[in-house]
Amino acid sequence: MSDKILNKIALQKGDITQLSVDAIVNAANNSLLGGGGVDGAIHRAAGPQLLEACKPLNGCDTGDAKITDGFQLKARYVIHTVGPIYSGSPEDAKLLANCYKNSLKLAQSNNVKTIAFPAISCGVYGYPIPDATRIAVDTTLEMLPQCPILDKVIFMLFSDEIFNVYQKYILELSG
Repeated sequence: MSDKILNKIALQKGDITQLSVDAIVNAANNSLLGGGGVDGAIHRAAGPQLLEACKPLNGCDTGDAKITDGFQLKARYVIHTVGPIYSGSPEDAKLLANCYKNSLKLAQSNNVKTIAFPAISCGVYGYPIPDATRIAVDTTLEMLPQCPILDKVIFMLFSDEIFNVYQKYILELSG
């Protein structure tokens, strides 16, 4: 793996709604109308305008992504993507990878230079963290050459457990 590409990835622990980046990614549900976890936190922090902006989008299919303004967030945009509810099927990995691919394509087409992802599908959707980490990082690294505008991809991780899994995997890749 090229160090130049790997250097575009950063890991942080904390609250994604507090980041000053061009776009944050929302691990949304299919309705895009708010929910629990990261989704609820982003909707609360962005204010009621985010809900109003999501209504005309008519939801989002699992693996797809849609973009809105960030409203009261420090981020200019919110890219909403719907991760799979983990079932153990091979389709889960494809859908999760598509969340990252489609979010990064939207970022590229909207001149996003800095983007932050949560650990999509790792909360109530039950995706095993080590598997989700590999998919997130590998898909992002695969997509970065197609997204030359992107300067930095931050994986903003809420818990020590998830942060440690991501950190271990990144160290393996750079080792």
